[in-house]
Amino acid sequence: EVQLVESGGGLVQPGGSLTLSCAASGFTFKTSDMSWVRQAPGKGRAWVSGISSSGASTNYANSVTGRFTISRDNAKNTVYLQMNSLKTEDTAMYYCTTRGFNGAYDLPRSQGTQVTVSS
Repeated sequence: EVQLVESGGGLVQPGGSLTLSCAASGFTFKTSDMSWVRQAPGKGRAWVSGISSSGASTNYANSVTGRFTISRDNAKNTVYLQMNSLKTEDTAMYYCTTRGFNGAYDLPRSQGTQVTVSS
């Protein structure tokens, strides 16, 4: 059974930084593309970023390009999202999920981690 556990969210001021982590188990992590998606209050789910199984290639939504960095450690079965220069519009529940290197991600089934950007 695929299990994904996100952590690292919190309250941060505009311009601040956070790093999200996602611990994976129950599947062969090192052969799976991974992605981060988010859902803001009252809005639909949006793809944020994807990373190839090896970590060699990454993709980002236009809204986060240059501010967010996705990475992974296949030895630790963990994917990360480093978020810098956070904006109020980045406020959302963040989920990691399988696939989604180019946006076609699997439906998130984990709890997610809340990121709130506010002064």
